[in-house]
Amino acid sequence: MKITKITTLIDLLQAISENTPQVLEIATSILSPHSIFLPEGYKLIGKSNDSCMVSFNNSDGFGVTRDNTISNITVMTKQTNRAIYTVSGIPDMGNIVLENLNITGQVSIISRQGTDKINLIANNIHITSCDSRYYSEQPQKYGVNVYQGALTVYNFNSNENSKIDCRLTNICIGFKNAPVIGSGIFVCGFGDKGGKVNLETLTTGAVYSNGMLPDGTADIITAAVFIVYGVEAKTVEHHGELVTYGVNDMVLDTWGKVEKWVSNYPVISYGPSGIGFVNFGKVKDFMAQDIITYGLGARGFNQYDGTVENIKFKSITTYGDGSIGIQVSKPIGNMTVEENVTTYGSVGNSLVKGVLMKLAANAISVKSGGKVESLTINGDIITYGDNVTNFALEGGEVKNFNVGGKIIVKGKSSQKYKP
Repeated sequence: MKITKITTLIDLLQAISENTPQVLEIATSILSPHSIFLPEGYKLIGKSNDSCMVSFNNSDGFGVTRDNTISNITVMTKQTNRAIYTVSGIPDMGNIVLENLNITGQVSIISRQGTDKINLIANNIHITSCDSRYYSEQPQKYGVNVYQGALTVYNFNSNENSKIDCRLTNICIGFKNAPVIGSGIFVCGFGDKGGKVNLETLTTGAVYSNGMLPDGTADIITAAVFIVYGVEAKTVEHHGELVTYGVNDMVLDTWGKVEKWVSNYPVISYGPSGIGFVNFGKVKDFMAQDIITYGLGARGFNQYDGTVENIKFKSITTYGDGSIGIQVSKPIGNMTVEENVTTYGSVGNSLVKGVLMKLAANAISVKSGGKVESLTINGDIITYGDNVTNFALEGGEVKNFNVGGKIIVKGKSSQKYKP
């Protein structure tokens, strides 16, 4: 394939105007006042990742069409713009490869009507800054809308035969105390019916996000990592901490299907109703290190809908009023906590399916309709707040319950058990 060395914007535009597949080797920093479409078969590759940057000061960035590669460069737009995005109306977009990229702005891989096939390979991408709140394509269910993410993979095509196949590896989002705005990583199909996403692998480093939602918002949520409906994921694994900072900012959330989900680092939320892991989907095996939440009504783990077959945490700790440690509302399989389940809060507001409700910060709550085949806490179960229950069976059932440590109640008017 022809290699064209690019040192100016004019070089870049002239090479693209040839409309002949080629490798565009970027050798320096270039600024464009407008978005640029890559024709079919074009590859855009930086000569050096440290010195090669393409910036867009007044627009979106690169539009990909079919069989395009963008690698080894920095792409910079305003944080509210799309740095890399899919062009609409191409039936088969072939292989879209994104690799070794530093990004300011959104990476938006969305298939709409007229696009039935995308094979996405994304590797070693760090999106340093993005604000994804303003895009109108948003999934809706359970009384809430979900903001898109800094990395968005979204099959917005209602055709049930349309699909996005993807492998997303070594994805990092934001920085500690400098999160992206909106969700972090967002993967979504059209709905429970319609276009699908087959997610072979998702691996991440650290992810930091903040939805910037006003306090009291009940109908919008975000997540650091959101596997939404219409997605079938084989493996999701995190090799860095996962942190959210705002109102209704879940850390891990799914409405889809995941075979294996592993977090090797802590899962942390700071904002109100920022649940550590919330499951509306079907998960086979889930394993996480410490779940820690600081906000009001920020539960550690919540099983709302669907099920999980096997789930294991190192520990679960919540600090806010209304912040339940473990809440189960649907049947699940085997749950193990290797160390303690601890709550520090009392009674407070928490978001429940789009409605703010008063909840007590119980350590364990099994609601009507909830059933746990086996629940094992190898450490202690501890509540510090007033007017809470350590282990509350609120119409639910735990078939096998094992505690290796003690059940400890510290607060006033609190109790160990509520049958």
